[in-house]
Amino acid sequence: MNPHPPADDRDSAAAGRPPTVADVLALPVLAAGQPQVITGLPQLDRPVRWVHITELTDPASFLKGGELVLTTGMPLPEDAAGVRRYVDELTDVGAAALVIELVRRYHRPPEALVQACHARGLPLVTLARDVNFLEVTQVVHALILGNQAEAMRRTQRIHEAFTALTLRGAGPQEVVRAAAEMSGRTVVLENLVHQALICEPSGSTAGDALADWEQRSRATEPGHHTEVGGPEGWLTVPVSYQGERWGRLAMLRLPQGGQDFGPEHVTVLERTAMALTVARLIHSTPLEYTAHRTALRELAEQRHHSAEDARARCAALGLPTEDSRFVAILVDLGSEADGELEARLHRDLRSAGIPALVGELFPGRLGVLPALRPAQPWRPVAERLSRTALGLVPEAIVSAGSEVTDLADTARSFREAARVLEATPPGQPLPAGRSFHELPDVDLRRLLYALREDTRIQDYTERRLGRLIDHDTRHGTGLLTTLGHYLDSAGNKTTAARRGGLSRETMYQRLRTIERLLDIDLESGERRTELHVALTAWRVLRT
Repeated sequence: MNPHPPADDRDSAAAGRPPTVADVLALPVLAAGQPQVITGLPQLDRPVRWVHITELTDPASFLKGGELVLTTGMPLPEDAAGVRRYVDELTDVGAAALVIELVRRYHRPPEALVQACHARGLPLVTLARDVNFLEVTQVVHALILGNQAEAMRRTQRIHEAFTALTLRGAGPQEVVRAAAEMSGRTVVLENLVHQALICEPSGSTAGDALADWEQRSRATEPGHHTEVGGPEGWLTVPVSYQGERWGRLAMLRLPQGGQDFGPEHVTVLERTAMALTVARLIHSTPLEYTAHRTALRELAEQRHHSAEDARARCAALGLPTEDSRFVAILVDLGSEADGELEARLHRDLRSAGIPALVGELFPGRLGVLPALRPAQPWRPVAERLSRTALGLVPEAIVSAGSEVTDLADTARSFREAARVLEATPPGQPLPAGRSFHELPDVDLRRLLYALREDTRIQDYTERRLGRLIDHDTRHGTGLLTTLGHYLDSAGNKTTAARRGGLSRETMYQRLRTIERLLDIDLESGERRTELHVALTAWRVLRT
């Protein structure tokens, strides 16, 4: 089954959307009557949900909205006031259009009717020749019902496609890509601070779709439900887990225009949100393990049945487990899984007489667990390993946990090394005299970097600085930069003014504006601390 419908069907009436007034007028059964649009030409894209033949003076009482009203003109009131009332009732109930036959009572549309339809924006269509209204009803209703059935079939195919994606554990990128292919629209997944995490373009380039993304996204207020809104008319849906929103999906309009979003687009986006939530909860990708990899993973994740079992397995692999000390060392290769490096580390450790487990914990990350003699320092070993790794993969990041004396405690050392990696952005300078990172190196900035995907950090940053950022965005001011100079100067206004190249008076004025916008007192040390943390997080989130 191909879940992705062809592009040329997505925006046509055959794709399941109701036919429009223009579609119906183009049908041969109505075209034979030589239809002429008298008023409401811009409204011909209104959907027709039913056809109603009437010769009543008050047909609105039998309508529910979206009907194409057919009449011979016989029931039209004689007076202008009555005609206006007739048109008002049709418009108020939401009729799609009024079609009048100019054969029996009228041979030209009454002026009062034309004026009333024009005033209310109701499409008025005249037929110069006799038309079988019953045949029109049958043809249009068959078209409507057929499209509804097709829409149901297509919706079912959408559900089946996303169910298949979820069952096979598709990643977020694949899920968003499928949404873009099914809808024929660009789909973007963003986080709570309006950063585009994934973009799958359709009908445009990613550069076009993401140009000035944060500013454009901020102009589209986040909602709690699926909705169309904002200056560009995006279709958006929040992405949540257990009631907590962690992101938002946006489906963009086609750059060259086209049909509005329909029920199928809503279905695609809502199923995408569900699939993304599931994908976010899935653990690591299954790997093909070697004996070393399996042992390392069991130790790092504490998946062994018991401490004794772990010792036995490791001892069988040649790792001394008694009277030894252990330290977990991780080598993060980014997106590059390097089998050559794994083999090189094995050789280097053997040549140095250092027993160790070496293996790929998951793609892009190697784990090393050396067993050290009681009097053997661990830092020279970590230095040797990191220099080997960086010599082969210069962009690699090496981290180390703390030393433990029991093999059963190595999970803690692995967790610490992983936390160091999480807190180490690409390009982070190495500590003096070392080529690896360890836990004491993690300062506030690196801690916030490690927590950058936590929605609580994103929400805290947005609540503290959102109004200031919005003000800068709308007015082109640099108040956030001024606040940064002030906070980085520990509240010293003179130093802050000098750093920002401002006069003291201008600095004072900007600080007063910041206080007003954020409703805080910058003289409070506690408030300054809160803002400094938020500003540091904001900088980290844009690293």
